[in-house]
Amino acid sequence: MTLEGKVALVTGGSRGIGAASARALADAGADVAIGYATSAEKAHVVVADIEARGRRGAAYRADQGDPGQVTNLIDAVARDFGRLDVLVNSAGVSVRGMIGDRHDDAAARDNLYDVNLGGVVAAIRSAAKVIAQDGRIITIGSVIAARAGFTGMADYAATKAAIVGYSRGAARDLGPRGITVNVIQPGAVATDMNPPEGDFADEQRALKALGRFGRPEEIAAGVVFLAGPGAAFVTGTVLTMDGGYLA
Repeated sequence: MTLEGKVALVTGGSRGIGAASARALADAGADVAIGYATSAEKAHVVVADIEARGRRGAAYRADQGDPGQVTNLIDAVARDFGRLDVLVNSAGVSVRGMIGDRHDDAAARDNLYDVNLGGVVAAIRSAAKVIAQDGRIITIGSVIAARAGFTGMADYAATKAAIVGYSRGAARDLGPRGITVNVIQPGAVATDMNPPEGDFADEQRALKALGRFGRPEEIAAGVVFLAGPGAAFVTGTVLTMDGGYLA
């Protein structure tokens, strides 16, 4: 129960890595709020799981592509729970498209940048105003930031690489308050957004030393580590959890 007495917010907490992280943080003793965009039913299931662990839980609807809604989410959690100690930016979208494609979906690409980069920036800036001394900010990135590996990933890779640079800068700005800012870069993880039986799955497995997809719970273990007291001296860095994609 290393996080007992702490309050965590997990964006994108209704499914995948976000949901697993919310449950793991509750297992570690934290009260956990989650943000979600559309999956209200799944969000309420996660809240019920948090409460079944004896912790306080709540779900808030917010579009991570809208900076105003992101700010309202942070403020609501700090107000309703009385504090904020841990922010986990897990909300994200994936768009694959070749550069030069005449049928490029510009709207989807703009939303990719709005959610994956703009939403993270807005959340970190808003959280910095209310997060407790020695707080933790953790963003779920992607190993694609370090190695695209496949065609059609340029814009997705750009958003994930940008949050690494931003997080390092934020670590410098917030370090004097004892607040750590880090990024976890998973490889392929079995989620709704990237199912292990999908058309693209065999290509991803073939590039991993372990030859398999990760589980959301395995990434959540990294979140709990970075959120806990044992990671107090870890900031401005990247924790790669990719099954050997970069090996």
